Amino acid sequence: MCLGVPGKLVEVRQQDDLPMGRVEFGDILKDVCLAYTPEAQVGDYVLVHVGFAISRIDEAEAQETFRLLEEIGEFVENDEARMTNDERMTNSE
Repeated sequence: MCLGVPGKLVEVRQQDDLPMGRVEFGDILKDVCLAYTPEAQVGDYVLVHVGFAISRIDEAEAQETFRLLEEIGEFVENDEARMTNDERMTNSE
């Protein structure tokens, strides 16, 4: 399974003849290759997979993805808490 994560492009530059950018993922900034999305501009949202911006996406799509990722995170946290409680109950018997 592949996972592309949306981020906001905050800087564009050339590096070794490649278009590169700095992409913001919440509080995290990462350098990303823009070779597949040379039309991307500062302020655009891009879908990033293994260090490459593979497409531009609109802000609404990015926000929906953020919401879904947050939902998944909450599910995982709740599932881990449930498993921990189940393990406690099993160990106390």
